[in-house]
Amino acid sequence: MPKKISLRSLLLLSTATMFLAACASFTGQSVENESGQLLNVDQLPAQEDLPKFSSQKARNGMPEGWHFYRIAPYKKNTIYRLENYQGRTVLAANSKSSASGLAVKLHPRSAQNLWLQWKWKAVGAIPQADNADSQHDDAPLRLLVAFDGNKSKLPLKEKLTFEMANLISGQEMPYATVMYIWSGKNAPNTVLNNAHTSRVKMIVVDSGWESLGEWHKHERDLVADYKLAYGEAPGNVIGIALLTDTDNTKSEVRALYGDIELFRRNPK
Repeated sequence: MPKKISLRSLLLLSTATMFLAACASFTGQSVENESGQLLNVDQLPAQEDLPKFSSQKARNGMPEGWHFYRIAPYKKNTIYRLENYQGRTVLAANSKSSASGLAVKLHPRSAQNLWLQWKWKAVGAIPQADNADSQHDDAPLRLLVAFDGNKSKLPLKEKLTFEMANLISGQEMPYATVMYIWSGKNAPNTVLNNAHTSRVKMIVVDSGWESLGEWHKHERDLVADYKLAYGEAPGNVIGIALLTDTDNTKSEVRALYGDIELFRRNPK
């Protein structure tokens, strides 16, 4: 007999899907701003570059060019604001048992020789966080890269997951997502699977709480990381998102994001 899907599993899948939809192609969907106003995402402009936080003035509200997204209607929102920090504007994230993020829709671009560069700082720890455990999967800092691809070649199980997720949440998942995370317990360069779908892979870039309060700078080869995670070459990059979440551990954390940039590096 086919295995029954519990209501709890459906709710978890819905939550995961709404989380992934931040980097989706946004076709025919809506996103919500912090005031609860629904925006037609078909009208959101795709951008060539990621807007820099450092070029903007410190203030409350959304950074220019970034769009707010909710994980699920019943979850609290993480508060994001632009702050003047050590003479430079950065994005501050304050999460208290909450989960929501910011995303940028990009014009599709080849991942070949494309690198992602960013700086971030974890100010507080989440001692209970364990990204290998879906019940404790929280992180002070996450960056997501969404990739396009041919969904028709996916296994039947994944096709059904995509269809079920679309039915439950009304959001379309991207073909694949690579998520860079600051993990509490998992070693750097560990690849972790999402509990709900094989189309999301987490790559640990920072680990532990010993270096709290220090800026960490990263440069990642998107093709190499995609192959590490999925074992094949990637399609086009279609979006970038960020997320600070403490909803699973019911904890509180503060974190800072510096500028996030995509650039091409000539092969050696």
